[in-house]
Amino acid sequence: MRLNAVVGLLVWFGSSAVLGQDILDSCPPEMVTFELVTGYVYTAPSDMLDSQPGTLMLTDCIDTCRANSSCRSINYETGLCVLFSSSADQYGAQNVGQLTPSQFPVFTIYVQKNCLPSAGLCDAAWSFERVMDHQLNTQIEKRGKVDSRQQCMQLCLEETDFECRSAMFTEGSGECRLARMDRHSLVGRPVFEEAQGVHYMEVNCVSDPTRLCLYSRERGKILKTVDAVYQAIASEQDCQDLCNNAPFRCHSYDYNDTGDNVCRLSHHSASTLSQIEEPYLYIDEATTFQLSACYNVSIDCHSGDMRANIRTTSLFDGKVYAKGSPVTCMEDISNSMEFSITMEYTDLECGVQREGLGGYISEVIIQHHDAIVTSADLGLQLSCEYDLTNKSVANNVDLSITGEISPSLFEESVVDSPNVVMRVADESGDETKTAVVGDPLSMVFEILDPESPYEIFIRDLVAVDGATDTELLLIDERGCPTDAAIMGEVVKSPLSNKTMTSQFDAFRFPTSDVVQFRAMITPCLPACEPVVCDVLDYTGQIKSVDSYGRKKRATDATALDLFGNPRSRTKRAASPEEMLVVQSLKIVDRYGKRDEKARQQLEKKTRRLDDYSTSSEDTYTSSGETVADVSDSLLHSGDCLDKTSMITGATVFLLAQLIIVVMFGLIWRRTHRDNNKGLNMLESRADSLSYMYDAGFARRIQ
Repeated sequence: MRLNAVVGLLVWFGSSAVLGQDILDSCPPEMVTFELVTGYVYTAPSDMLDSQPGTLMLTDCIDTCRANSSCRSINYETGLCVLFSSSADQYGAQNVGQLTPSQFPVFTIYVQKNCLPSAGLCDAAWSFERVMDHQLNTQIEKRGKVDSRQQCMQLCLEETDFECRSAMFTEGSGECRLARMDRHSLVGRPVFEEAQGVHYMEVNCVSDPTRLCLYSRERGKILKTVDAVYQAIASEQDCQDLCNNAPFRCHSYDYNDTGDNVCRLSHHSASTLSQIEEPYLYIDEATTFQLSACYNVSIDCHSGDMRANIRTTSLFDGKVYAKGSPVTCMEDISNSMEFSITMEYTDLECGVQREGLGGYISEVIIQHHDAIVTSADLGLQLSCEYDLTNKSVANNVDLSITGEISPSLFEESVVDSPNVVMRVADESGDETKTAVVGDPLSMVFEILDPESPYEIFIRDLVAVDGATDTELLLIDERGCPTDAAIMGEVVKSPLSNKTMTSQFDAFRFPTSDVVQFRAMITPCLPACEPVVCDVLDYTGQIKSVDSYGRKKRATDATALDLFGNPRSRTKRAASPEEMLVVQSLKIVDRYGKRDEKARQQLEKKTRRLDDYSTSSEDTYTSSGETVADVSDSLLHSGDCLDKTSMITGATVFLLAQLIIVVMFGLIWRRTHRDNNKGLNMLESRADSLSYMYDAGFARRIQ
């Protein structure tokens, strides 16, 4: 038990306990430290050394006492510092009674000078804050008996088996309990409770993370007493930065509430003021920013994965997951201040994206609630970068034989790491980031170094909907196309064995114009063997083609259809030698893409069509639209209507007009043949013809 290893310390304290004045008189400067008691005031008018109004920093008041060898304690309120030559601990119970509550209307902070051999281990403005007659209901890491409260503090500072954040000393029994938790790490939990005769002591010099800090807004109130007041602070963010970098554990601040550009800081928050009567001023327009939690995040970049290590200031109970994969790439965390998540580069569920050569990026969400995202949650972007420079590979073969023959074969070569990129190329072979539905494209997989000894094969190529994450498997895990009408087999480029291509026509998902492609790539030496795939060609016949993917026996667990393709895709991570490549493509509807050249061509075609039309504005085409409507339709349909369709439409239009003229002639002849019917019959036929026009006669003759 470590508490039994401090006999010399106990003897030193014991020999000087009666004459507390002598302890501080002989205390070296590096052993001087301070403890705070919030909500109490020390009353000793005859021992008052100095009163310093206008003191806006608690740390300045403490430094003044530190520099004065006669100072033993201070009372501090915002704007007032009072120094005393005695303290509440001096001469036993005689002075203890002079420490009384001072909580209303303004609470006071009492600060007492102590001498601790391990004070140098804590470089904060004060070492401990003490709350009398209270304890923290938490797990106790170590316990034992000591002679004084100061000895219990000393043991907490010297603890090395764990980070001691709080200590509890019980008067009478002398029990000292050490814990790794404090009020801030257990914020939101009802664990701080009254306990008569127990001194709760909270360490002010623990190594809390301060890099990523989240604050909540407590509207309508500000603290009556604060630790520091700064003037001429330009913004609320600057005030928050002062809190994050304060010489004490700052847990709240307010800005512009007590004056223009005034920033006030405090080590207190609602969780540390539960024993104080009305510590806040209630002002409707005021806001206190209270620390929720701070985070430190470190990233371990390995050859096949990245690991995010997260450390917080408060006990975390929730989950951490990759953005977009709260179920499949997630770690469930229960009551911990340190946790981590590992994301493999080849795990499609974790969605790690490749950026450039040797760069990987992922987004992680730290979520406190199991079901919903709140303002207390945090999103982080993580990245790993690798130096993919050349590597020297030596192959030593010892063929030594006893006798005059010396070792003969030594081979050394320089091999590049196989840096593989995936890109989408248009008909001319140029890389493209946008396309129109139906455009002929090529998926290109390329080793950048043409001198590399590697070749590559491709499998598990999927297209992912940018909005719903719906996946479409294009190349299966064997390396075969699942539907040759969508994407063809993977073939070697005629220009280089280091480049693989697969032809396809641009397509998109109905819910998004962004399609993300992901594929697994495996390098192989000296060459990759193709896999034989059975695919349907455009004639509907089954043919065998070579595709450069991994051969896989049909006895694998994946069920195959009659063409040898998997019926369903089972998501899994790649083997360590494989790599994941990702590329995105924006694909728009053909109806939405128009350029000036296409517009001019369509207008020219429309003018040609107009030459065949009549001058009447009400003349109908074979589709029931006016010529003006046809022009507008053509301009809004891109290049969907080619020259053949234009001629066909014009022919149908002329045919309809010819039929109408022939019918009109027949009616006219019949009318002249039957003179008894006279003019009434002609008018009747004319009415019937008008009806046919009105009813869309041209539609019915198609």
